[in-house]
Amino acid sequence: MKPGFIYIITNKYQTVVYTGVTSNLPQRILEHKEKRYSNSFSARYNLNTLVYYEQFQWIGDAITREKQIKAGSRESKNNLIRSLNPTWKDLFEDIKSIMTE
Repeated sequence: MKPGFIYIITNKYQTVVYTGVTSNLPQRILEHKEKRYSNSFSARYNLNTLVYYEQFQWIGDAITREKQIKAGSRESKNNLIRSLNPTWKDLFEDIKSIMTE
């Protein structure tokens, strides 16, 4: 089984957040930044700032964690982001070196 990541992206005003799961985090975030899927939720709301992520050994664990996060309130997501990224800085440069198969 592949490794997995959960991630949270937001817009420049931090008014909307999106939680996703992927096996290749740098590639997926680049897709959001480039609006590769023009009709997607992230493209419609200009969500292109990576503010939070977690890495898992197995994609199944990442999917389980994504469901936990999505079930939480917006405030719980904000608190999760602030716990590791208090300034909501874009973490994309930090994850470019993460390579998955």
